[in-house]
Amino acid sequence: MKKLNIYLLPFLALALFAVSCAKESTTLEDEVPQEILTKIAQLGFNPDGAVAVEEGYRVERDIILTHENLEGVDVTHRVPNMEQYSTNNLVSTGGSRNITIYAPTGRKGYSAGMLAGLDEAIARYNAENLEITFSRASSSNGADIVMKRLSKRDERRGVLGSAGFPTASGDPYGEIKMSGILESSYGLSTDGIATIIGHEMGHCVGFRHTDYFDRSISCGGSTSNEGSAGIGANHIPGTPTGASANAGSWMLSCTDGSDRPFNNDDQTALDYLY
Repeated sequence: MKKLNIYLLPFLALALFAVSCAKESTTLEDEVPQEILTKIAQLGFNPDGAVAVEEGYRVERDIILTHENLEGVDVTHRVPNMEQYSTNNLVSTGGSRNITIYAPTGRKGYSAGMLAGLDEAIARYNAENLEITFSRASSSNGADIVMKRLSKRDERRGVLGSAGFPTASGDPYGEIKMSGILESSYGLSTDGIATIIGHEMGHCVGFRHTDYFDRSISCGGSTSNEGSAGIGANHIPGTPTGASANAGSWMLSCTDGSDRPFNNDDQTALDYLY
């Protein structure tokens, strides 16, 4: 099975799916100003493959850096290579907060399999008895997070999903973009889809990649450190400062498309933050 890097499917191939596919021609929408690429690099992210999107820029395949993220940050700040998990901004709960997610249905919406994956991802979070819970919204109006379909061009590139991080005012990131071909092209099960959607939900409430300090742990290839990126990479007490593919954290950078329910360390991290 090919590697997917959201995440792309890893372990059986060493090269990222995006590299194994033929390169597409560059268009104006792909051109990112050099000053922005420099800024992205200074923040610790790999600028290669950065794409301008409506929200700002997508880097490392599934992370959205907004214009606010790139403005006024102290790029000289670095954290130890082996300590991470959460961003500086987290969701304000006031002791209890329900986060609503809207996903379109019908002819222009998501398939029944995708919606089942979303429901399973929501159920996994809600089973943890946290100060945050999730529920489906019937309309995009007023929803905390709106799930939208990636462009067909991004789907062809192998992008499976993307999301950003909580706002300074304590709200979750308001948008998750998901591929609509996880079943048809990759043959993923409901549980595999739930893992990917749950991963993007994790970003929305402040989780960094578990292997942010070395993406090769789950993605293969050469060592790649995302850095603190000006948004924080704060180690969560009680969790390991390292990472392994075998541990199967739901927030690993890459996946093989299989089911990754929360492991013990994931549950400790969730409980600590929320």
